[in-house]
Amino acid sequence: MGWNVLYLRPRAEKKMAEYCIKHGLDHYLPLREETKIYQRRKVTVHKPVFVGYIFASFEREGRLALLKTNHILRIIQPDDEQKLLYELAQVREALAVDSTLGACAALTRGRQVRIVGGPFMGVEGCVWTLKKDRSKVRLNVEMIGQAVAIEVDRDYLELID
Repeated sequence: MGWNVLYLRPRAEKKMAEYCIKHGLDHYLPLREETKIYQRRKVTVHKPVFVGYIFASFEREGRLALLKTNHILRIIQPDDEQKLLYELAQVREALAVDSTLGACAALTRGRQVRIVGGPFMGVEGCVWTLKKDRSKVRLNVEMIGQAVAIEVDRDYLELID
C-alpha cells in the first residue's frame, strides 16, 4: 500500500475522511481551528489546512471504492513517497503545537533550517523572512505546492547543510 494525494471536489475533504474511516483506509487530513463569532456566540470550526487535498494509503480495492464516491478529481502518486511522508510529519508536528496555522504558497528557494528550541523544536523547513528577532519558516509539501508558515525566534534556528 502506497500513500497518494487525492485532489477532491470543492468542500469534500471531511466527507472523504469519513469514507476512509468507514472503510478502514489509512488517511491524513490536516485540520486547523478557526473561531468565528455568530450573533454574539463564539463558534470554533475545524477546516482543512490544504483545501481540496487529502492524503491516503490504499490498495487496488481501496482505490476502486474511493473512486465510486465521485468526490475525487485526480489521484496523484508521489515520485518519492518517503519525502511526502516526512513533509506531512513536519506539518503534523507544527499543527500539534498551534492548531490555527493555515496554508500558504510553497517556497522554491530558501535556506533549510531546523528549529532547536521553543514549542516547534525538531521541525524542519525553509526560512521565508528574517527579521530582527523573529523569523518565518515554511513547511513545504511539494507534491501540492503548498506550505504551512510558522513564526519562530531567530535564536532557535540552525542551518541544515
